[in-house]
Amino acid sequence: MTAAHKFRKVGVLMGGPSAERPVSLRSGAAVAKGLRACGYEVVEVDITTPTVDVPAGVEAVFIALHGEFGEDGGVQTFLRERGIPYTGAGPEASRVCFDKALSKKLFVEHALPTPAYEILKKGDSRTIPLPLVVKPVRQGSSIGVHMVFDEALWDFSLQDALKYDTEVIVESFIPGTELTVGVVGDAVLPVIEIRAPQGFYNYDAKYTQGRTEYLVPAPISAAHADRCGQLARKTFNVLGCRDLGRVDFRMDPEGGLFVLELNSIPGFTETSLLPKAARAAGIEFPELCDRIIRMASVH
Repeated sequence: MTAAHKFRKVGVLMGGPSAERPVSLRSGAAVAKGLRACGYEVVEVDITTPTVDVPAGVEAVFIALHGEFGEDGGVQTFLRERGIPYTGAGPEASRVCFDKALSKKLFVEHALPTPAYEILKKGDSRTIPLPLVVKPVRQGSSIGVHMVFDEALWDFSLQDALKYDTEVIVESFIPGTELTVGVVGDAVLPVIEIRAPQGFYNYDAKYTQGRTEYLVPAPISAAHADRCGQLARKTFNVLGCRDLGRVDFRMDPEGGLFVLELNSIPGFTETSLLPKAARAAGIEFPELCDRIIRMASVH
């Protein structure tokens, strides 16, 4: 523990009631370890319901909750009302980031390049032609997401996505390269290229070590890397984010970049992307955790 620390005793919120609970538990455990390495007194708080019991003496919390309650503004509202400093986006920005329909609307309004899309409910007709991607409007970790190249698979893919939400977003599939860019405070981190098995970065590819190849920094031109960084920062600002986030892109064969979404609480597991990008920028994992908890505030 050093006098330089902004907070002495911090809580790490992990787990949660969403489908992403297993990943969140891993993220939270890694963050707790990183903060302890920096000298913080850390309390790990396993959230099991949409409420939080912040232990006595905790001065700030690091939110490592993914999915519902963690990323949709629920826990942020709870902490704001109680005056407890927390990391990441506030309630309003969290809700917009988590709701792909709200995010897309802002992307279009602010001229951010993004794939053509439509929002469907059960019984609605589709107008986006194949190939396409269908995903629940409010879900993460690629849960319920399908890439559809064959019309025969459309009905199954739609019904599976609708298991996770009452609305789905259908997007034109952009062939090419999958890229992601992390933002931590004022720093835009190096671009990562993601090479997943069969080209589909699904839940298994994300969280099984060795399944996916990550190239950091991405083997793209300096001009494309700069453009990625500019678009990531603009996306971060347009959505009203704070402290940290990760913006996902597709780059087509001609070098065109398309913003897919922003993750306001990206993963912190051993396979997660933000820590990989930070390391490429010379920021080791404990320092990354320290930087983020120092930004915690009530907002």
